[in-house]
Amino acid sequence: MSRATRLMAGLTLVLVPTIQLGGSFLLTSLIDRESGYMANALRQNFFRAGHAHAGVLTILSLLGQILVDAARLSTTMQWLVRIGLPASGILISAGFFVSMASPAATEPSRAIALIYAGAVVLAVSVVSLGIGLLRAK
Repeated sequence: MSRATRLMAGLTLVLVPTIQLGGSFLLTSLIDRESGYMANALRQNFFRAGHAHAGVLTILSLLGQILVDAARLSTTMQWLVRIGLPASGILISAGFFVSMASPAATEPSRAIALIYAGAVVLAVSVVSLGIGLLRAK
């Protein structure tokens, strides 16, 4: 395992408690009848999606860090993939949570653009990594 993989995997793992905090926030919102969480189905769906994407994309990011070592990519592309994978999870999850931050929200705010930005970063990262793996000996 390369030093860069250890660095990025370590940084990604250090961020896992933020996912736990999100889960704790969701649980507290479910239990607290005064939070208004249960009265807003769209907000529930966005928060669940944000939390799920955070977990799944963190796992993908960790796996991707290891695969970068096996891919045939320039140093610049390696770092773009290494940073892009965890950044996409952060952007997508933030977009889901921030765009429905207000308990009274009936539609997502402009922060929903973070979801689309994260999706682009994710697509570029995984396609670049895939091509790099296909090019490797």
